[in-house]
Amino acid sequence: MSAELREQSPAEPKEQVIHLYQGSKRIHPKLAKGRFANLRVLAIFATQFVFYVLPWFNWSGRQAVLFDIPERHFYIFSLSLGTGDLIYLAGLLMISAFGLFWWTTIAGRLWCGYACPQTIYTEIMLWIDHLVEGDRNKRLKLEKEPWNFRKIRIKALKYLLIFAVSAWTGITFAGWFTPIRELVPGIFNFTVGGGALFAAVFYGFMTWLMGHMMREQVCKYMCPYARFQSAMFDRDTLIISYDEERGEPRGARKKKVSREESTLGDCINCTMCVQVCPVGIDIRNGLQYECIGCAACIDACDEIMDKMSYPRGLIRYTTEAALEHQYPENTIKKRLLRPRVLGYGVVLLLVVTAWITGIATRETLEVDIIKDRGVMVRENSQGWLENAYNLRVINANEREQILTAKVSGFEEIALTGLPAEGLKVPGGETITIPVQVSTIPEYAGKGSHPIEFEFNYREVDDPVAETRTISSKASFIGE
Repeated sequence: MSAELREQSPAEPKEQVIHLYQGSKRIHPKLAKGRFANLRVLAIFATQFVFYVLPWFNWSGRQAVLFDIPERHFYIFSLSLGTGDLIYLAGLLMISAFGLFWWTTIAGRLWCGYACPQTIYTEIMLWIDHLVEGDRNKRLKLEKEPWNFRKIRIKALKYLLIFAVSAWTGITFAGWFTPIRELVPGIFNFTVGGGALFAAVFYGFMTWLMGHMMREQVCKYMCPYARFQSAMFDRDTLIISYDEERGEPRGARKKKVSREESTLGDCINCTMCVQVCPVGIDIRNGLQYECIGCAACIDACDEIMDKMSYPRGLIRYTTEAALEHQYPENTIKKRLLRPRVLGYGVVLLLVVTAWITGIATRETLEVDIIKDRGVMVRENSQGWLENAYNLRVINANEREQILTAKVSGFEEIALTGLPAEGLKVPGGETITIPVQVSTIPEYAGKGSHPIEFEFNYREVDDPVAETRTISSKASFIGE
């Protein structure tokens, strides 16, 4: 091909590289200050007091709250639950779920902004960043600096504090499932069990990974709550919103220019709302699923409005309907008396009522009757037909209880094997005792015959305590 033809031919396309994934840049939010920031700090201290301190409380000579998985027993202050009471733990999960749905319908993602563990530990890690590396501008400058002794020293101190927080968080988490007063010394003298050690290391690692490394990426890409919240939102759900009608057109201006003299809206385009956002979004672009409702942008915007002598509330908690002037923003009745809110509220009330009723009326002692298959039927020394059983007695109470029993089903029937004064069952323990049921051969022909055990029990240390009765059906094998 000649040079002229080559010059006239169209340019060959350049090679392009298409990335299917692009790593996100680290967000360095500015530390927000204001009334909502103070509420968030208060919420963090309140929730972390419960998490870190509550396991150290004692109640009746044992850990106040302990989910003892190896022993299959769960203690919540005076409430003691055994393996037969797992339905009540499931009930607590249901209450938490419906409570979250109900609250989200009313108040949006306030849970995410103030009480979610991911938000809390991200905030704690940001406090460490700010304490060691300085404010946002200093952190950005430090990231661009080459590695030197100063940068290594600052980073090492920061990671040391992060490791300490993560490690202690992991140890505390394990302390909810293993007595923490035994766990902590056991970790440092290397006598702790493998399961407890694994729980501490795993949760500590996840605290570091989610709270420090991934941070807002968890809320934006991993959290399922951010995805299905739209099913619970409507135009009357509380959200954080930018008042476009008041703020536009946005633009910079001198501070001495009054609001009445300016031809622009109240937004001065300072981007402070973006700089303080922990997930890096611009709330002025409208409601976004990444928004966790933390109100950092409200505090930042209110501070700017104060400096400009403008009214607060350019960014505020409100509803879509209120922004469109369908009703005044302070109308609480309109937001609460909605079918969705009432529906979730009724379901939540029913679940809570059923849970409380079940706890109040539950049996604290359970007896399983297990037929001894090794001896189906035999003749005892009196010439009566005899069946053997094993009684598996589970005491869900923390106090010792005494059990007596009798059996019915035939005109002449006897129960032997239990102590005459009653069987004492220690608190929180399970014991198995063999018993025998016998009757006259004429009453028990060939085949299976229904019988019924009746058990009476009460607390040993309380002679005036109410005696409770439970009945269980069984079968007697005749000749």
